[in-house]
Amino acid sequence: MKRTTLDVGIGGMSCASCVATLEEALGRVPGVEQVSVNLATERATVTFDAEVTTAQALAKTIEETGYQVRGGTMTLPIRGMTCASCVNRIEQALRKGNGVLSVSVNLATELGTVSYLPSAIDGRGLRKIVEDLGYEVPEVTVATEDHDRTARQHEIAALRRKFFIGAVLSALVFLGSMPEWLPWWPAMLTHPFTLWALTTPVQFWVGWQFLRGFGTSLRHGTADMNTLVAVGTMAAYLYSAGVTLAPQVFRPQGTYAAVYFDTAAVLITLIVLGRWLEAKARGRTSEAIKRLLDLRPKTARVLRKGTELEIPVEEVVVGDLVVVRPGEKIPVDGIVREGHSSVDESMLTGESLPVEKTSGSLVVGASLNKTGTFTFAATKVGKDTVLAQIIQLVEAAQGSKAPIQRLADKIAGIFVPIVVGIAAATFGVWYLAGPVPAFTYALANFMAVLLIACPCALGLATPTAIMVGTGRGAERGILIKNAESLETAHRIQTVIFDKTGTLTRGEPVVTDVVAVDHADMAAVLRLAAVAEWGSEHPLGQATVEKAREAG
Repeated sequence: MKRTTLDVGIGGMSCASCVATLEEALGRVPGVEQVSVNLATERATVTFDAEVTTAQALAKTIEETGYQVRGGTMTLPIRGMTCASCVNRIEQALRKGNGVLSVSVNLATELGTVSYLPSAIDGRGLRKIVEDLGYEVPEVTVATEDHDRTARQHEIAALRRKFFIGAVLSALVFLGSMPEWLPWWPAMLTHPFTLWALTTPVQFWVGWQFLRGFGTSLRHGTADMNTLVAVGTMAAYLYSAGVTLAPQVFRPQGTYAAVYFDTAAVLITLIVLGRWLEAKARGRTSEAIKRLLDLRPKTARVLRKGTELEIPVEEVVVGDLVVVRPGEKIPVDGIVREGHSSVDESMLTGESLPVEKTSGSLVVGASLNKTGTFTFAATKVGKDTVLAQIIQLVEAAQGSKAPIQRLADKIAGIFVPIVVGIAAATFGVWYLAGPVPAFTYALANFMAVLLIACPCALGLATPTAIMVGTGRGAERGILIKNAESLETAHRIQTVIFDKTGTLTRGEPVVTDVVAVDHADMAAVLRLAAVAEWGSEHPLGQATVEKAREAG
């Protein structure tokens, strides 16, 4: 057995039922041992036997279930290709790589574009596959390092656009549906055919995500929140279209046949508003990870064959000699070989005072070099660095499920079928025992049951709260290991800090100025600031800042 863990971004989930559907689909794949899908982070973690299945098979299962796999995209400049056979050979070799989703190699531009799962394969692995074929890959450039964030921004923009267009059309439909209350409203805008025309783009463009989700659910024999919205609004839309086209069929005993175009349009627009706000919330709560990622420098200066080369930090390998100059961030973890300096490690320890580094001292990636120049040997790179482990810890906490969330997911798994059953029973009772016109009343109540039972927040509220809590904690230097710890934290009554009786603010400040021999305190502070002007030491900078505040 070759146990492997895959972490993959997923697009298209909208509720806890999606989580249950995806977990069930992945769980049925041979070789899969454990599956955890998180709606708020839009990621799935799968533990599987690599001798039985592959990352590509899992990605295919996700897509066949109706969701999108969000991977990274890398552009490989490839030298040495001469014909289409070279292109085909490289593409076939890359496609066999574990975690590679798609490959496109262009002979004219000498570029290969690879979509892949970062948790299964990295840029160095992709580069090695091509180089093993005898081609040269002079440089590796990550085109979309934060692909998930970009995709989420596009999602937010699309939902915002759909909401505002839907809001305008729905407002016209809503006002046009009340001619008896608004006699001044233009008669043309109250005609059923006008209302039908205005509602159609709302139903099939603004609400397309619900219809598409419903279609996917039908193909796989499942049901989710999209089912409720799609069935309810389509029932209102189709009934109203029927009334518009053949009103005499729906007018038993001379009663008025009402249309419900406003119901479909307004509800779709309001639910899209909710989806937009949810997407914005997910985007904001994931910013904590981005800020941690931004701590990493993009490039590193390494010594190779006696020459300094500036390369992407992803290309640094264990054993490389890395040169760091004053004011630069340390790219990876390592041990100082030559030189000395003071390093600000507040991003890791919270202590503002720089730490002196000499030969043999350990340095941590993303910490800030203050004064001197030194050379260190890289000991940990990529996912093995301290910062990467911190990020992984925060991501794991954001992706973990609290006990209350597991309960919500279980409820969501049976919630939709129960609601559909109740709605069908409601329709039957009203149709058989309701007043005339029985069909109209039965349909109206059928739609009401479906549409009021769309609690998409059932599966989103808890994970979003976890993301906010862990993200804000990470920003303030507090690492929360898992969601269960966060859920039980409200019972904490006493906190003990091991900080020698002092909690630092992250940087020293001058609290008091004590003058001897009756000297003028303002003058003493001014002279001290002059002496410390231009100093890079935190105490000197604090003295200058105090003098600046005192005027």
